[in-house]
Amino acid sequence: MSSGVIDGTAVLPERISRFPFPFPSDSYRYSTNVEPALKTVVTEAGAWGGRLLDIDEHYCHELTERDAVLTRDPTRLQVLPHMRPAVWDAISTLLPIMAAEHPDAMSFDRDGNACRWQNTLQDLDLEFTLGDDGSLPVEPLRFLGSQIQDDIALLDQREGALWLDAGLVTFAADWSFGFDVGMKFLEVHGPVPRVHQEQIITRAQQFLLRLQPGEKYRRANWTMTVDRRLDTSTETYPQWARDRATVAGDPALPDRLHLRVEVQHLIRLPHSGAVLFLVRTHLLSLSDIARVPAWRERLGRVLAELPEDMAEYKGISRYRSAASAWLLGT
Repeated sequence: MSSGVIDGTAVLPERISRFPFPFPSDSYRYSTNVEPALKTVVTEAGAWGGRLLDIDEHYCHELTERDAVLTRDPTRLQVLPHMRPAVWDAISTLLPIMAAEHPDAMSFDRDGNACRWQNTLQDLDLEFTLGDDGSLPVEPLRFLGSQIQDDIALLDQREGALWLDAGLVTFAADWSFGFDVGMKFLEVHGPVPRVHQEQIITRAQQFLLRLQPGEKYRRANWTMTVDRRLDTSTETYPQWARDRATVAGDPALPDRLHLRVEVQHLIRLPHSGAVLFLVRTHLLSLSDIARVPAWRERLGRVLAELPEDMAEYKGISRYRSAASAWLLGT
């Protein structure tokens, strides 16, 4: 891992140099924006994207937070009965990848269905049997969610459509997994403005339906969040909604307001045929974004130009003008 350099002098911390800044231009509209996974993206601050399962300085803290969310609200983890093989498929697919990408901290060994997983970041040395729920210390999907920072969704394919039939989602951005589980992919995205008129979600589903076993793609999505709050689910709305209305007038806005970027990986699992949807959330304050001059100006212009219906859906309409003005120095 290396830090980024601006103008050859200012060394940036990794939270900035590895941040997946999502804007290629001064305006933003919804698009499928899917590309092959594992392609490194060079930015003005550094680079990102070379790994499927990224680990950063927040690894242990975020997994502790996930466990606390699940303890408070078990509905954030749901697996419809027919999706159990897909959960084990995800485990047997992701743990070897994680060990290969982070060999200094993790290892995975398999002999038939007998597996050994070691994670030195958690002082974990675990032997288990693939397909045997009782061989794990917790429910299989909860175990997987205790090892990776990503939220997890599993889509079943039937009747010519995709269905959200399993997942572990503790860091949702203003939506409810508990409400959406069991819905069709097209229904889950029903509230998003413009995407149906422009056939974006329909095209996205057709792309996913054509995914071949083992294929891996990714896309990025973004919104904004007040403070470093990962859990902005519909269930916790009363805890964070007021901040949206008050942060615009807060002198601490540059430190409190964060650009929230989701790097979403799309993988056709090789054995079950389910589509694995990983969502890794990254947060970076406006103060940190401003340390990269190109990012400061670009985000300021994107926020100023964003159509109101999109700003309203993203929940940023009350403070985006103040954020843009600060970024652009107006």
